Amino acid sequence: MDSTSSPPPPPPLPLPEEPQPKKLKMSSTTSTSDDETTATNPNLSDRKPRYKRRKIAIFFAYCGVGYQGMQKNPGAKTIEADLEEALYQSGAVPEPDRGNPKRFDWARSARTDKGVSAVGQVVSGRFYIDPPGFIDRLNSNLPNQIRIFGFKRVTNSFNAKKFCDRRRYVYLIPVFAFDPNSHPDRESVLASLGSENELVKCLECSERGRKVVGVMGRRNSESKTVDVDGNNVVSPSEVETESGFASNFANSNSVSESKVSEVEVLVEARVSSVEEKADQILVECSNGDAKPAKESGFCYGEKEKERFNRILSHYVGTHNFHNFTTRTKAEDPSAIRYIISFDAKTVVTVEGIDFVKCEIVGQSFMLHQIRKMIGLAVAVMRNCAPESLIDIALQKDVNINVPTAPEVGLYLDECFFTSYNQKWKDTHEEVSMKDYAEEAEDFKMKQIYSHIASTEQKEGAVAVWLHSLNHRNYTDLNFVEANGVSINGEAESAQVDSIA
Repeated sequence: MDSTSSPPPPPPLPLPEEPQPKKLKMSSTTSTSDDETTATNPNLSDRKPRYKRRKIAIFFAYCGVGYQGMQKNPGAKTIEADLEEALYQSGAVPEPDRGNPKRFDWARSARTDKGVSAVGQVVSGRFYIDPPGFIDRLNSNLPNQIRIFGFKRVTNSFNAKKFCDRRRYVYLIPVFAFDPNSHPDRESVLASLGSENELVKCLECSERGRKVVGVMGRRNSESKTVDVDGNNVVSPSEVETESGFASNFANSNSVSESKVSEVEVLVEARVSSVEEKADQILVECSNGDAKPAKESGFCYGEKEKERFNRILSHYVGTHNFHNFTTRTKAEDPSAIRYIISFDAKTVVTVEGIDFVKCEIVGQSFMLHQIRKMIGLAVAVMRNCAPESLIDIALQKDVNINVPTAPEVGLYLDECFFTSYNQKWKDTHEEVSMKDYAEEAEDFKMKQIYSHIASTEQKEGAVAVWLHSLNHRNYTDLNFVEANGVSINGEAESAQVDSIA
């Protein structure tokens, strides 16, 4: 063998392996090494696995009745407090972190007000989601009016509030609220029977509020006075005026004999029709379980729809909404909000009541903002205020008090994460309500819509509010006329300053 011969060539290097494709982070959990950490000692095979925390976004809905809003508030019953406790009871939050949301990176997409419901609410945080069955465990520790639909695995930097691009709210307003002749303002139905606290009831609300003997309702032997001949005589306060409501007699003792005689003559001619009308309404509307047989003829037709959507369009765009919230000054940057769309094109019927579905989409909203926007829009529809008042209320240098619609008709419909989904579409699941649409619709109809309709039937939340929608309670509805403001919002008088 030749000592000068060259050494054998080295063995060929192995071919480089192709990189593994990125694994999509799924919400479903498994028992792989990625999802749990076992003990390093093989002799401790019987030891329970130690799970890791995962950053997730939780999708859920709730009916807001009985709650003081979404955000946790010491001493108050809130959605957030119940949800945090359920997470602890379900094993998602350990004992040291109980009651301390910062420890598990808690964030909410929207902060709903008192009594406001939600269909597409989203919260995020780091939780123990294993073993399987996390959603069932969570729901078992929550009341029926709060339902968890599911969760999605998200990036470590995900924040349900910061990553939410826009939010869509819905307000259901009864169609009758747009009819100026339905539930007139309380000024039109006030009457005194010796006390300012005794009020004649609206014919459409005969069983709601304080009952006044002998006025607007089922008449009995005690509700009428009897003359010397034993004939029933209706008191002056029971006389119905042309507008359909009782006349206001401040003090029946001060009515002269001649006036009483005139009243008695008028009563004899109309008492039968008055009683018939009152009894009919009591039968139809006393418990709110049926619609009146005699309809007013008002409907949300094309003309009304066009007008209301034109009114709502004043809110679209970037404006200063300091007049549509509380405790926020016009100079505060947070008063500037961007409304993407606001329309009311659909009518839904729930338990015999027709509601107009008002949908508003915006980046974010302030306390009471949507309810005040609806309140002023309804006031304009009922001719309690001019349409130009909306543009004036959006001005920075004007302070006015606008009506606030009841909270019961408002709910959070969905939160959107468009930018996040576009950026992380290759590695993470889409953060949206698409997978839970059917469950959400079922919850909405059974819990939220039924609650809105039943509350209106039993309590007349909107009907009672409409009675207060007048210039006495909201003097600023007269702002345009009182301050000589033109249609374009410019002052014609010497000065148009705040009047709040």
